[in-house]
Amino acid sequence: MTQFEQLDLLLKEFGGTIQTFQVIKNGISKSVFYAYVKERGLEQVAHGVYVSPDTWTDAMYILHLRCSQAVFSNETALFFHDLTDREPLKYAITVKTGYNPSRLQEDGFQVYTVKKQLHEIGITTMQTSFGHSVSVYDMERTICDLLRSRKNIEIQVLQDALKQYARRKDKNLRMLMKYASMFHVERILRPYLEVLL
Repeated sequence: MTQFEQLDLLLKEFGGTIQTFQVIKNGISKSVFYAYVKERGLEQVAHGVYVSPDTWTDAMYILHLRCSQAVFSNETALFFHDLTDREPLKYAITVKTGYNPSRLQEDGFQVYTVKKQLHEIGITTMQTSFGHSVSVYDMERTICDLLRSRKNIEIQVLQDALKQYARRKDKNLRMLMKYASMFHVERILRPYLEVLL
């Protein structure tokens, strides 16, 4: 089997999206890979990330590959959890304070930053519509994030999300209150819950 045939198999295995490190890990040199990229017409969609021309691009997955610490949050997480009908106009992500978000913002992403110790709280893994796994904040963390950034979102989006959440059988009110305390939004959350529950 030639190295190009090996690369064809790898590209197929990874669903049409391949990263340079995956190629090197399989014993193929960068120079061979770059010749393959040119010959097969692969498109570079991020640093070290290439997509086959006949593959539908999964923007959420590409973002996940591009910035591994990015967690889908706020309105984008609402969409993942079926707590809103609105598909987000801009994907919202959260990164640790200190990460420079300017390139991501230039590319049209809404970037939130949070202290390192709060970044990991509530991370779960969900599937994009293309079937790729990405990091998303759970429902309870998402509600707290919305309350924290309520000046930047429509009040209707927040109210609808809280109503949807209150109806859910898989809600975890104990976890919600724990997060609300950690993120200092308990005082804002309580009146909503008193009305809805």
